[in-house]
Amino acid sequence: MNQKPEVGNRKLDVVKAGGFRLLNSDFRLPRTLGILNMTEDSFSDGAKYLAPDAALAHGRALMADGADALDIGAASSNPDAKAVLPEIEIARLGAVIPTLKAEGASVSVDSFAPEVQRWALDQDVDYLNDIQGFPDADLYPALAASSAKLIVMHSVQGRGPATRVHVPADTIMDRILTFFDARIAALTSAGIARDRLILDPGMGLFLGTDRDASFTVLRGIGALRSKFGLPVLISVSRKSFLRRLTGRGPQEALAATLAAEIFAVCQGADYLRTHEPKPLKDALITWSALTG
Repeated sequence: MNQKPEVGNRKLDVVKAGGFRLLNSDFRLPRTLGILNMTEDSFSDGAKYLAPDAALAHGRALMADGADALDIGAASSNPDAKAVLPEIEIARLGAVIPTLKAEGASVSVDSFAPEVQRWALDQDVDYLNDIQGFPDADLYPALAASSAKLIVMHSVQGRGPATRVHVPADTIMDRILTFFDARIAALTSAGIARDRLILDPGMGLFLGTDRDASFTVLRGIGALRSKFGLPVLISVSRKSFLRRLTGRGPQEALAATLAAEIFAVCQGADYLRTHEPKPLKDALITWSALTG
């Protein structure tokens, strides 16, 4: 028997398929952010797109493959990455963002450095993506004066890049809901319009070393949307919890990534941040056709 729980602003059917319970009826294709890493040491493609020409070519390829926006990062956030000075981040981003914007790309800047975030706002980017969830109140006036959508991410580390810390999976949803309660209140009290916020609960090591935490959060997307009534972004692409589950390397993780991404959409995810938008779009269009 199908039930129809309210999740955010849409009603979804609970569909039982084998051992899975998938939320699905008003199935909509999510917006996709293609990942463009201009870094030396990102876990899956470090140094591959560090040079401006390579980054521009990959950004264009991601757009041609169906990405709705490009999420561009110039400093890696994995536990083993080297720190990057804000001026170097800005130089890397500045070498490609004006060109990509002139070519019609929607641009997101992925940085937790306030200096880089201020620079990005001056470039009139479409999205600002902060793995710390915008903790710096000194930045709030600039955020309030901008029009960029803000991707507010939760991480168990609080500040800085991912670390290897154990957090029990059965506590993770309470931590996430508590974090967003406080952070949304702080941002909106500073005059930042609520409808500009996108919630990212974090995935992989941003939720700790217990891989079950990521699966718990994927199953809890509906609860997150229901509580806050805001769009949710999910970034599982090539993440370590999927690679550990399947025993695959980053370049072999497409199948596991697609399975988790489709599941996330069926739970209500509105945005997906992904390395490979073309197979994702194909999979989602096919799933949509199959489910009517």
